[in-house]
Amino acid sequence: MKTPNRIQIAIDGPVGAGKTTVGRRLAQVLGVRFLDTGLTYRAVTRECLARGIDPSDAGAVGRVALSIKLSVGISDTGDPVVIVDGKDVTEELRSVDIDRTVSAVSAIPAVRQHMVRAQRAIASSSAIVMVGRDIGTVVLPGAHLKIFLTASDATRARRRHAELSAQGSKVTYDAVLDALRSRDRIDSERETSPLRPARDARIVDTDNMSLEEVVNTIVRLVPAV
Repeated sequence: MKTPNRIQIAIDGPVGAGKTTVGRRLAQVLGVRFLDTGLTYRAVTRECLARGIDPSDAGAVGRVALSIKLSVGISDTGDPVVIVDGKDVTEELRSVDIDRTVSAVSAIPAVRQHMVRAQRAIASSSAIVMVGRDIGTVVLPGAHLKIFLTASDATRARRRHAELSAQGSKVTYDAVLDALRSRDRIDSERETSPLRPARDARIVDTDNMSLEEVVNTIVRLVPAV
């Protein structure tokens, strides 16, 4: 599929809705760059946990976000690679501890402001599919296409539990469901960049759709720009 050089596609939605899997596949189909912005917040969260910083200490967490040297590259397989202060931390960013803490960290205004600037800089360099929770509303409000993915709590928890189990985690489904609902509440109620669909977003419910069905649905919505 021929894709415009500067097209921007924003995909938002709650945890487990399929944003990362769908966004990565869509970017492959379109032949454009992909960025899961949640990884940038997870990188800050990882650094805070490693330093023993209380995630509720907004000042300390904000200073961490400003102090680290963060970059997101692409591996040979097309997957994002997150580098913090020269170290590849990609494989460390999907832990249960980070799952439990990342929403609190990402709700801090100083963290979001710094990450949004970095995300916009990345988007300005080439055509991109960018996924997160505030891409269509805050990061790329002028995106050519805005998608909001959703699914039931049970479906999202099942997907996340399967992902963690595949990584060797012994966490239970109920624990994953509880953490997911807690993240939904924090993400939706925070004052800075709350989780919500952009006014012009297209809502796609992924509950009963395969990956290829979701991607094909979005491809049909990609505008000629």
